[in-house]
Amino acid sequence: MLDKNIKYYRLKNNLSKKELAAKIGVSPMSITHYESGERKPSIDIIKSLAAVLNVKVSDFLANNGETHIYSHGEFRKGSKLSKNQQEYIRASVEEYLNRFLLAVSILGGEVLPNAPAPHKEPLALNAEEDAKALRKCLHLAEMGPIGNLVEMLENKGVLVCFLNVDSNAFSGINGLVDERPYIAVNSNMTPERIRSTIVHEMVHFIFKWTSEMTEQEIEARATAISGAFLLSEEDAKRELGIRRRAVSKDMLMICREYGISMYLLVKRATICGIVNEKAAKDFYIIAGKNGWKKNEPARIREETPTLFSQLVFRAISENEISVQKGAELLKMPYTYVTEQCFATGE
Repeated sequence: MLDKNIKYYRLKNNLSKKELAAKIGVSPMSITHYESGERKPSIDIIKSLAAVLNVKVSDFLANNGETHIYSHGEFRKGSKLSKNQQEYIRASVEEYLNRFLLAVSILGGEVLPNAPAPHKEPLALNAEEDAKALRKCLHLAEMGPIGNLVEMLENKGVLVCFLNVDSNAFSGINGLVDERPYIAVNSNMTPERIRSTIVHEMVHFIFKWTSEMTEQEIEARATAISGAFLLSEEDAKRELGIRRRAVSKDMLMICREYGISMYLLVKRATICGIVNEKAAKDFYIIAGKNGWKKNEPARIREETPTLFSQLVFRAISENEISVQKGAELLKMPYTYVTEQCFATGE
């Protein structure tokens, strides 16, 4: 794992191979060899790398389990993410999931349920039908609000990873690890946007996309399906009524109930013919002046992955691993892990 750790921490520190090489006094080609595993650095070089990259030598040498087979989804064409940022996101996904899957292997693979098969669901003629098919695939009710999406997906065997990426250009990505689907999202977003992103990425790996569709067509269809998944046409008309003359403040209650942004609610209401284009335009103008296009206020609670912590705490409680190993896997303080695993007497 040393080779992967070198690359991960280099990208995390936003250093090129040339910049890292200059800081530790080796050639850029040496860094290439270290990251590819073709050459192992000496202990002195390892110490220098750890010092420059601001990690402990023990963390740097950590072996987080067996090698897994990854198949990462593609970033959108025209993405504003640099090549280094894209590599860092992929490396971050692997670093997190390697630790996660080690906890799984300690307890046995049966702790994870079977996940939905990727790219098996055929597309229907419209987004509303596709959204219903997606709900059926996930064994959800055809209509009504959907609760904690992260918790639901983890219970369906889909791995969910939150990444702290300081870039508005990254919202989410999907892929496979050992043929099991994963979704990674940028945690620096509102809970509503995270929910929309999770569904959008889920749509990408669940449906069978034809080669005749352009990337723009696929993105537009995925966006439409994800909106209909979170708020069906039947739900929209039942909650909002068949016709509305304007976008009003009471609609915020529906946003909270369905875990969606006002922007998405207005978009869905427009698509469903509940509000007209003028009413929607008036809303977008006001929302734009308030800065909602990029920073709409969050109105629901955060939904974060919990399965990894749950598995590690279970492994500690069953004496499969030590508290120290659990803290290393979770990258959490020893005292925090101890508090979570053992009764305090209160």
